[in-house]
Amino acid sequence: MLLLARVLVAAAGVVLVGVVLGSAVRTIVLPRAVQSRIARTVFVLVRAALGLRLGRAPSFARRDHVFASLGPLYLLALVTTWLGLVWAGFAGVVWAIDQEAAGRVFVGSLSSLTTLGFERPPGTLAELAAGMEAIVGLALLALLISYLPTVYASFSRREAAVGKLSLRAGVPPSGTQLLAWTWRFDRFEDLTQVWRSWEEWFTELSETHTSFPVLSYFRSPFPGQSWLTAAGAVLDGASLRCAAFDGPRDIDAELCIRAGYVALRAVASTQGIPYDPHPLPDAPITLVREEVDDVLDLFAEVGMPLRQDRDQVWRDFSGWRVNYDQVLVSLATSIMAPFAPWSSDRSVRRFRKPPLRPPRLGRPAGPDDLWGWGVDEPEREPPGETDRGGERPGHGV
Repeated sequence: MLLLARVLVAAAGVVLVGVVLGSAVRTIVLPRAVQSRIARTVFVLVRAALGLRLGRAPSFARRDHVFASLGPLYLLALVTTWLGLVWAGFAGVVWAIDQEAAGRVFVGSLSSLTTLGFERPPGTLAELAAGMEAIVGLALLALLISYLPTVYASFSRREAAVGKLSLRAGVPPSGTQLLAWTWRFDRFEDLTQVWRSWEEWFTELSETHTSFPVLSYFRSPFPGQSWLTAAGAVLDGASLRCAAFDGPRDIDAELCIRAGYVALRAVASTQGIPYDPHPLPDAPITLVREEVDDVLDLFAEVGMPLRQDRDQVWRDFSGWRVNYDQVLVSLATSIMAPFAPWSSDRSVRRFRKPPLRPPRLGRPAGPDDLWGWGVDEPEREPPGETDRGGERPGHGV
């Protein structure tokens, strides 16, 4: 029986170390989104622990302050968990090799893992196990050291574009503000470059935020900004440009929308967020027509050339929006994005209805006094699948 116990403990230790190495490879090395049960469990526990700090009915400022540390704390907790499991696994292996050292196996394992060498393992096999443990521990630390610069480089590139957008779209960002600003300052032709640069941004986002899912939870340096609300503002601006404006077809705006919803769907998939991959063009969205009509009125006030058929404008706009509406709102809830019109303002269940007119152009409202606006609509049955997405004829890519 004792021999069987030793074999089982040794096997369990080896399996535990193998699981840790597999988790590290899937999380850090493998360039694709592959779920790791250890990483997922650690993330859920860290998020739950931070949730306990919020208290009841926390303000947005409190929520943003607490969850700003979610990403870094998760990485620290994940590495600590990996090292702890390796420590326990090799302690079991050493115990199975030499039971006489049972009282010192955890001390010896810690000595090997930290490479401090204050405890000499008993016997040749135990020394081999200690050497392997030191190699595994150093390998995990080396992976982390190489992982952090990659993550923060991606974060820096992402936030540079978000900060640049705030100059045109305001804080919180708004697609309405983006279009109105460029028109008022006679820079409407610059939108072509905006759509192209954000098409590249979305392409990089789909790669970095699926390879490193924790990036989604790294919050912007400034409380009112977020990569997700910026993405929503660009997509809404492009959708309004394609649907509402009288003039030639804007292919760059359409490509930007397609790149955007493909990227957001990829990020949503890594987080297990469900969505309809083939929405009908007339499927319900979280906006109501009055909100779009109010924006069109504001555009008309500043002399922007609009299509006269508002029924068709609404159909075309909702046909574009339906491609990213569900994932945008769900991701806003998941990452607790700050307030922004038409994106995170629909992510709260119980809230006041929005005003018929959005915040005045040129003076976007702040997150503290407007957090919680949204559209209180009953839940709908999910739309049926079709062979094509929600892109409108003449507007799809």
